[in-house]
Amino acid sequence: MISIYDCSVIELPKISNRAGNITPVHSGVNVPFDIKRVFYLYDIPAGESRGAHAHKKCHQFLVAASGSFEVMIEDGVNKKVVQLNRPFYGLHIPPGIWACELNFSSGAICLVLTSEKFDKEDYIRDYNEFLNSKK
Repeated sequence: MISIYDCSVIELPKISNRAGNITPVHSGVNVPFDIKRVFYLYDIPAGESRGAHAHKKCHQFLVAASGSFEVMIEDGVNKKVVQLNRPFYGLHIPPGIWACELNFSSGAICLVLTSEKFDKEDYIRDYNEFLNSKK
């Protein structure tokens, strides 16, 4: 059974340069899956949250590309809040974990790398359905 303890914050490589830093991300190397989709969230109004769903088979890797936000993760029993505020750290969320992004700073950008292409059938958007899936 997947739990929040299967989620992990992973430090990405950071190549420092006086002209600016770069963080390369390689599929299956820096993230624990092959990347099939990339998207990002931005212009999130103050007080709004995003996510609030789980996936059946899709892994996600979230990075605060700019600014900061929190990710509430839950496995049906345990809950934890992880703050992301550096562009060289990412949170790996395996399938079967309920996740919600919240408390976005002004100008925050949430970069999301996923193991699957978009499939609406992979989403569990109803919290009670999520809890029932954990039994």
